[in-house]
Amino acid sequence: MSTSLQPPHEPAPDAPAGADAPPAHPRTAGAHVLDNPAWAALTGVHRHLAEICGRAARYQQDVSPFVALADTADPRSWADVAELVGPGNTFTLAGVPDLPEGWSGGDAIPGVQLVADTVRGRTDREAVRLGAADVPEMLDLVARTRPGPFLPRTVDLGAYWGIRRGGALVAMAGERLRPPGWTEISAVCTHPGHRGKGLATRLVLHVAAGVQAHGDLPFLHAAAANTDAIRLYEALGFVLRRRTVFRRVRVPDRPGAAPTAPGPAAG
Repeated sequence: MSTSLQPPHEPAPDAPAGADAPPAHPRTAGAHVLDNPAWAALTGVHRHLAEICGRAARYQQDVSPFVALADTADPRSWADVAELVGPGNTFTLAGVPDLPEGWSGGDAIPGVQLVADTVRGRTDREAVRLGAADVPEMLDLVARTRPGPFLPRTVDLGAYWGIRRGGALVAMAGERLRPPGWTEISAVCTHPGHRGKGLATRLVLHVAAGVQAHGDLPFLHAAAANTDAIRLYEALGFVLRRRTVFRRVRVPDRPGAAPTAPGPAAG
């Protein structure tokens, strides 16, 4: 998601996750794949990067901190995630405003999910493909700009692209969640000394062009408080699909029997 689990500290860069097969879809009738994109990705194209326990799944721990449940209204999903993550441990979860009794976590951070409506991707001749050799620079740029979670193997999730100045990586963006038919644009960030030059816009459009070239539609997430970023994305043609929340969740020290699940996630 580019979604930080901390309130944004700065504006948008350039504003003007068992042996048994898991259930394929949430239990809720008529659910859209983007209502639970992490689950769809973890049990689909990213399954080789996933650890799955029944109705819970997570990315390998050096890939992404995100965890997903098949159905947050099903107590079995919460029992499975407790087994997967382990008592007393924490994980990152999206789309769950309320937790089951006995579970705790940080404050829910409001977010938005935007989808490409009139976005026209455009390749950029200055964009260079980033890979494992570039990870130290990518991690340094993320530390400076805090676009959201990015770990040593996040680059394995999809295509990441950057722009260099004087040989140094100064801006990047790439692909994260990949539910069927969709690809999330994420890790959009620009070095503070190179903002205001349109680099983020160029990279978002470059990544979007690649997504559209392989037949998917782009989508992305942003913290609701990051209004500059949202304005930038809307100017490019992204439109609001739903509001959501992001939070850190702590498994009870003794989860015990299957918990009573909270109500359905807010959409």
